[in-house]
Amino acid sequence: MNTIQQSAAKRAILASLVGAGLAMVGASLQAVTRNPLADPHLLGISAGGAFGAILALLHTGLFIGLLTVPLLAFLGATLIVLAVAQLAAATSADRLVLAGVAVSFIAMSAANVPIFLGVPRATHTVVFWMLGGLGLAQWDQLIYPAVVLLGCGAYLWLKSGYLNAMTVGDETATTFGIPVARFRLTVFVVGALITGVMVAFSGIIGFVGLMVPHIVRLVVGGDYRRLLPVTALCGAVFLVWADIIARTIMAPEDMPIGIVTGLIGGIFFVWLLRRRFG
Repeated sequence: MNTIQQSAAKRAILASLVGAGLAMVGASLQAVTRNPLADPHLLGISAGGAFGAILALLHTGLFIGLLTVPLLAFLGATLIVLAVAQLAAATSADRLVLAGVAVSFIAMSAANVPIFLGVPRATHTVVFWMLGGLGLAQWDQLIYPAVVLLGCGAYLWLKSGYLNAMTVGDETATTFGIPVARFRLTVFVVGALITGVMVAFSGIIGFVGLMVPHIVRLVVGGDYRRLLPVTALCGAVFLVWADIIARTIMAPEDMPIGIVTGLIGGIFFVWLLRRRFG
């Protein structure tokens, strides 16, 4: 396998992992918030992960090696989750969504501070990374998002029954013996772990967690036992194709993949709003 083929293979594997992870997180958040517009990007989890990763890239250095960036990204995402839960008292699904959007703006503003204070040459690289990109994929780093996706994805799938109940309402879920507030917070933390690690290796890629679950529901229905694995598969395929488009549309320049997903996702978001409220 030549260098070009190896680079394409690495990018495809990373795109598959990131797409699957973000799609599963989006589907899970939509269940526990009962909001079809919920996804890790809109709720600020991606922004928190970006803040932690930027600190590692520009200021703290890799003090524990390759694990530094995903670790700080996870901590940043978790900080956002805890802030949102505290702000919304983790009891109201609607308040969680509103709090997530508000905290997202704060997190992105905080993420811009280390960029402003950083070395100009390094910040240029980080700004490109914030737009989303898979060009830095390395064989020895793919194990981290793979392990996180398998572990957290398995947990979410095993809790499919809980997620099904949460889509009906907190009262119904409570009658089934589900600790609603604790489970919702757990899903947020698991989502923060997946999102933080994916953001650490791919940058901010928005709208995957919003679009894919809705499209999959049209095909397989709302049962999370089927929805989650199919969503993961479709998220992986979608992001692989988005990366192919990003690499070819302005060849030989490598367009950030976040531009492609943002354009497609923005159009889908408008369609979803019109379908839901129009």
